[in-house]
Amino acid sequence: MDGAPLTPTEFANAVTAITGAFGDPTRRDIYLYARDRPDGVTATEAAEQFDLHPNVARHHLDKLASGGYLKISVERAEGATAGRPSKHYSATDTATALELPVRRDDLLVSLLGRALALLPDKQAAQMAEEVGAEVGRSMAESLGPDDIHRSFHSAIQMVADALTSHGFAARAVRSDGDQLRIVSEHCPFGSAPIEHPVICAVDRGLVKGMLAALYGETTTDLSSSLPMGDTVCITDISA
Repeated sequence: MDGAPLTPTEFANAVTAITGAFGDPTRRDIYLYARDRPDGVTATEAAEQFDLHPNVARHHLDKLASGGYLKISVERAEGATAGRPSKHYSATDTATALELPVRRDDLLVSLLGRALALLPDKQAAQMAEEVGAEVGRSMAESLGPDDIHRSFHSAIQMVADALTSHGFAARAVRSDGDQLRIVSEHCPFGSAPIEHPVICAVDRGLVKGMLAALYGETTTDLSSSLPMGDTVCITDISA
């Protein structure tokens, strides 16, 4: 590799940038899809191709654009003389092959759990939830101002879609008692929460942060999780 070796900070920043853009398998697939289309893609086209909510597809595309992997142009549909122009996302470099392996974060998540374990339980859970909430608010705000202040039900559905795009395989459902909840059938943290249950507070924070930005303050309660011996994680939500 040409040039001076990367310092530890530069290396960490480079890894963060690459994995932030391509660590999610769906985002990687969207990038390859956009790269193969000379005219680029719109969020609507990407959403239809990958069966996503348009706002989730736009979040992935904007994330790739912010990392410099896609460029944005604003165009009207061919032949259209009226209507709102659409954002088209196209690859900045179609000649370079994408050979980034899908990253497994097992070690990093385990280290996170061990670091939090050094703190008193209450303090560790509060810190993990605050970090999750901060990321959740950022995720929600990236969806665009038109999506802020949604109805309670639609906000929960958008949160489930966003979580799914980050590997949680989440869906919004109603319990038999008419309780709105988010059921996550896959944990992107692997088995780490079983050894370090405090990591589940990050999930709780993500949900609270996104809902705070999309709807308003809510109360969340984790009624099912891997550390509890369950096969799915269920977050009950009350407005």
